[in-house]
Amino acid sequence: MKILFIAPSYKPAYIYGGPIVVIARLAERLVQLGHEVTVYTTTANGNKELDVPLKEPVMIDGVTVRYFKRITGDHTHISPSLYAYTWSTAKQYDVVHIHSWWNFAVLGAALIFMLRGVKPVLSPHGMFCDYVLNANNRAKKKLIHAVIGKQLLKKTYLHVSSQIEWNECLDINKNWKGANIFNLVDLPSGEYKRDERPVFTISFLSRIDPKKGLDILIRALSGVSFPYRLQIAGSGNEEYVQQLKKMVSDLGMEEHVEWVGWMNTEQKFPFLAGSDLFALTSLNENFAIVVIESLYVGTPVLISNNVGLCNYVEENGFGWITGIESVTEIRQKLTEAYHNKKERNEITSRARRIIDRDFNEAKLAGDYVKLYESTNAI
Repeated sequence: MKILFIAPSYKPAYIYGGPIVVIARLAERLVQLGHEVTVYTTTANGNKELDVPLKEPVMIDGVTVRYFKRITGDHTHISPSLYAYTWSTAKQYDVVHIHSWWNFAVLGAALIFMLRGVKPVLSPHGMFCDYVLNANNRAKKKLIHAVIGKQLLKKTYLHVSSQIEWNECLDINKNWKGANIFNLVDLPSGEYKRDERPVFTISFLSRIDPKKGLDILIRALSGVSFPYRLQIAGSGNEEYVQQLKKMVSDLGMEEHVEWVGWMNTEQKFPFLAGSDLFALTSLNENFAIVVIESLYVGTPVLISNNVGLCNYVEENGFGWITGIESVTEIRQKLTEAYHNKKERNEITSRARRIIDRDFNEAKLAGDYVKLYESTNAI
């Protein structure tokens, strides 16, 4: 099968976080299954541009990638050259898979496919959750949706990675047809040593952003009665990071909190394995790869009910689910996790086996192929 991915950004633009990894991992695994995958994307790399060839395709881990110059250095990702090339080649592929929404690289391509009579699969990657819809540029999003977005979405098949995201998307387009398939997660083959820690250690690993609810977690921990250490891995806007550090200082928590900075792939798995509990009290997450990464190394999780994987965690008994409206509730869940060492050890003993089964990349990629093959019949 000849498969085309449309994405506003692609690796090595890791500044955009998880979606870059997810999109690339799927493309690479589809190639390994014998399919031909091409990616059309822009040179977007935050406020800068990737230093990549523009006139010739680039082969990256088996995937053919065509980078197109964007004329805006912001999240709109406007790229006339991408539009022109998409128009001329739209009919050359068996399947088109669009990733993301609310940027003009993707919206423009979606319009072209509608005009050319091509009905793509769309993975919004959380772009239709209430948090995103009501965040920056709310009025512009409503206008775009009313003028053209609603019509474009009717001409797509839907792919989501969690039940929460599926429900959010049906609020946008109640007649959508598609599938709920987990994201592929790049999991290493090695074992990770889990030594006994002198104090109950809680890890946080993510972008440090208001969306991640780290401030809520800090406030909840400030009132617990048990000894703990919170290790925060990640980077973010320096002004916001300083606000959080001031909060830690004002709450008298400095001796309990360690800021360990951003971690690469090789560093993050030992880091997660070195904690008793991973915590993510996000305001919204359509999936959250780090939850699977944590469980893979045997670390139980405490996550908010706004995290897409909360149903999966609850069904498998992998940790604790909390609301985020009440700091008291989060504090109670943290206390339960601390005292229930037997349950934590039980999760550690079985989590990896289940993750290996449910997140087998060949199996998941095969599910995507089934979705692609069924699109003409949906």
